[in-house]
Amino acid sequence: MKILFFGDIVGKIGRRAISEVLPEYRKKYSPDLVIANGENLAHGIGITERTVEEMFEAGIDILTSGNHIYKKKGYEEVFTQYGERIIRPANYPEGVSGSGYTTIKVKGKRIVVINLMGRVFMQENFDDPFKKYDQIEKLLKIAKSDIVIVDFHGEATSEKNGFGWHVDGRASAVFGTHTHVPTADLKILPQGTSYLTDIGMVGGRDTIIGVEREGPLTMFLTQLPVSFEKPEEGVVQVNAVLVSIDEKTGRAKTIKRVDQEIEIN
Repeated sequence: MKILFFGDIVGKIGRRAISEVLPEYRKKYSPDLVIANGENLAHGIGITERTVEEMFEAGIDILTSGNHIYKKKGYEEVFTQYGERIIRPANYPEGVSGSGYTTIKVKGKRIVVINLMGRVFMQENFDDPFKKYDQIEKLLKIAKSDIVIVDFHGEATSEKNGFGWHVDGRASAVFGTHTHVPTADLKILPQGTSYLTDIGMVGGRDTIIGVEREGPLTMFLTQLPVSFEKPEEGVVQVNAVLVSIDEKTGRAKTIKRVDQEIEIN
């Protein structure tokens, strides 16, 4: 079983890049499932029905998210319409819109996709993601042979790394998102869990984590509030990871980064 996972798709330029590269990736890598983090789809922050539909039409199968998922009006309608294909962090408090996990059958195999949010350096007061995973594992009666993919959306590399070790042998893959900065520490842990601290992003290369440079630089230099603008054309860095998983054991066999740059005009 091959699963392709894209980092945070940032704004229109990122969406256009996905639409351009994904048909090629499907031919080249033949993934059985394509996942991407979509919390930055709508002009760099949040989701809308139109932007979510655009990504599904481009060939994304499932969208994960993070702490920006609720930043645009209309998210309730998105979850109502696409609740099995777009998920939010499972460790949000009970009662918020959306689900923190989804299950899908691919080639007769149950795949569970779980979204969790880190707590270190985050403003929100999320529930414990470590314990939340344990609860979901019991709730869904996850077997060792099931394929389990976790998007751990967080700031701290140490927290992501710790979570990977916490679920080693209980998840097929733990891929970090949120920082928009790709890391080079991809590996398969001793009990068979594939791990990467951060996939990166699908967004403007010559930016500050997907945002036009002027805004963040002004903020850093003056400490004054500024608006962040997102580019709509230019060179895009496309960051993704491809993992191959044993269908009998649910353990990872291979993992590799899939990165390239393309021009969007």
